[in-house]
Amino acid sequence: GVPWFREKRYEKYRIYYLIYEDLESVFMVAISEKKDQQKIINTIRLLLDFFREEIEKLISGGTI
Repeated sequence: GVPWFREKRYEKYRIYYLIYEDLESVFMVAISEKKDQQKIINTIRLLLDFFREEIEKLISGGTI
């Protein structure tokens, strides 16, 4: 439901990633099976600020 959060299915798994256009980055945050889908999405929403800080650290630290 939001443009910066994406989910792709691969076989029986779901791969979740965040898109930061302003940072020109994609950050994979989780992999799950269908049965855990809603729990994973809820957890990702709770940790959005943490993920943003982590990707900013990686970019500014030159480790990418």
